[in-house]
Amino acid sequence: MADTPDTPENGSAAGNGAAATPPQISQRVLAQFIRDMSFENVLAQKGAPENPQPEVSIQVNLDAKKRGEETYEVSTKLKVTSKAKGQEAVLFLMELDYAGVFEIKGVPQEQLHAYLLIECPRMTFPFVRRIVADTTRDGGFPQVNLEPIDFVALYRADMARRLQAQRESQVEAEVDTSEPKPSDA
Repeated sequence: MADTPDTPENGSAAGNGAAATPPQISQRVLAQFIRDMSFENVLAQKGAPENPQPEVSIQVNLDAKKRGEETYEVSTKLKVTSKAKGQEAVLFLMELDYAGVFEIKGVPQEQLHAYLLIECPRMTFPFVRRIVADTTRDGGFPQVNLEPIDFVALYRADMARRLQAQRESQVEAEVDTSEPKPSDA
């Protein structure tokens, strides 16, 4: 293989192409921890049908907040509910709030929100998955192995929901200001 000389045409930083190089992104996980967790074995407390077929539903919420100059805390909140198939009887309920503290450098400000809610939960997900599996198994149920979560789709759905809510509130504000108020005559 021949050496390619460093010229601006070959993508070298030697010429005017230096401004075109993207910033170097670095991310470090400073800490991970369970902020809050609960597991209710309703089956053992109240009783349920014998040998129920479990039907599991999972809700995921994400949250991020700034902690310092380049430090952010990202929280993954899961609610795992198992009901007896075809019935309303709850077998167990698990809630988990798992947080990670990240040092992030080089991400442009306009992309930071998406980065925090996509890349950071992706890094902590294997730990969340393990906690859910171990807790459900130790609670006397077949362990729940979470399927990989598409954090990009989750982020897009949340942004679409926020945009819709913003549009609805703008429409309500316009309606409130354009309708005359009845007088007390």
